[in-house]
Amino acid sequence: MQPKELANLILQGDFETVYSQTSNEFQNEISLDEFREIAEDFTKDITGLEFQSELLDNDESKQYVWLDDSGTKGIVAVFNKDDLMDGIQFLPVESYPETDEVYTKTMFTPPFKGEWLVVWGGINTLVNYHYEYESQRYAYDFIVVKDKRSYEGDKELNESYYAFGEEYIAPADGIVVGIENDIKDNEPVGVSNTDEPAGNYVILDHGNDEFSHLSHFKYQSIVVKEGDTVKRGDLLGLVGNSGNSSEAHIHFHVADSSDLWDSKSIRINFDGNNDMHQGDIITR
Repeated sequence: MQPKELANLILQGDFETVYSQTSNEFQNEISLDEFREIAEDFTKDITGLEFQSELLDNDESKQYVWLDDSGTKGIVAVFNKDDLMDGIQFLPVESYPETDEVYTKTMFTPPFKGEWLVVWGGINTLVNYHYEYESQRYAYDFIVVKDKRSYEGDKELNESYYAFGEEYIAPADGIVVGIENDIKDNEPVGVSNTDEPAGNYVILDHGNDEFSHLSHFKYQSIVVKEGDTVKRGDLLGLVGNSGNSSEAHIHFHVADSSDLWDSKSIRINFDGNNDMHQGDIITR
């Protein structure tokens, strides 16, 4: 079985083939009969599964996502480098159609230069964990990947990550209405600062009750101050690994308030590309 064949085999009821390609650790946790029972229950009333995304985790594993034709159920499966399945989840999928098709009035461009990977992004929780939370529902997380990896060298050092220190730029014209610049970057990489989840950040007011929230800047790298007027493409600072962050990356979402928590996220109207989601490579 090739990993992308998983969904079809599940729909066909060929659970033995799928199970035979699971890891020893997986089989120690769940028996074939238990797996069959869960999968059979999941596939009731499903006529099709559409492939959503493939995401590589630094050559160590690959995550594959499928969504059923009703948009209410999904599969997330993780395969190791030997193409053995280490885990699979059969999940209910919640949607918010009343806001999914409402876009910002402001036209945005991604807040970076060069080629970046969408790690989290899309309009379901399978491809975007932010989607569950109203204040960040339409958020994106971006990293830089080269040769299928996001770092080179010691994975515990921020400087090993390609995104660390890259330019973080204004995605649209606006006024700076919020800044934090004094939170240290997490190190060793993998240890997150949950007490200050946004880390170093810049908040921009674009008018129309639309505010950009840009998070996880590098410690003391922000070059703008509150009250500054910025233009699309202006340098704001450098990409870092501050706050609730597992590695250097860009977090970007737009909301109807400058308050990170007491606000409602708005789906971003990107120039020419409103359907970016997990696994996409974005170049600008």
